[in-house]
Amino acid sequence: MKNENPIAGIGKPAVVLYLDFDGVLHPEDVWHKPGVGAYVRTPAGHSLFEHAELLETLLEPYPTVGIVLSTSWVVTLGYARARSYLPPRLKERVVGATYHSTMNPLEFRNLPRGEQVLGDVTRRRPKKWLAVDDTDDGWPSHFRENVVITDPVDGLSHQQCHSALRARLALAMAPK
Repeated sequence: MKNENPIAGIGKPAVVLYLDFDGVLHPEDVWHKPGVGAYVRTPAGHSLFEHAELLETLLEPYPTVGIVLSTSWVVTLGYARARSYLPPRLKERVVGATYHSTMNPLEFRNLPRGEQVLGDVTRRRPKKWLAVDDTDDGWPSHFRENVVITDPVDGLSHQQCHSALRARLALAMAPK
């Protein structure tokens, strides 16, 4: 049987995308209510993962780009459950998360997002990496070209954000 998932066949991907959920795939004001689950509180008219299809489209030309979850959902819900919220074409790209259950969750939550991602870059050692996030915390200036900062409400749907991610993906995947 042929494996349709290029990520599964290559082991460690050379290029990874660190992906936040809140403020990227939907507005950042997401709450979790016991018995109900996660929902977008404000602004009205938005839904969870409303920009996931856009991310699928942006990644489509690059089937070997892996995704590392850099979202607080992993700390709150666990890796498997956080990953399960993604649509299948994104879910199959996920190769890990910045947070692991062996880490202290309080210490991890207190680290700026940039430090969380850079810690994983140090451990994972991808050849190239990009991050898409709505927080500007902890990203050293010399790594700014690796990061696309989104608007907390519009997320990836903002024209400037998805254009920047498209350009950075093309650059990261360009042959040397």
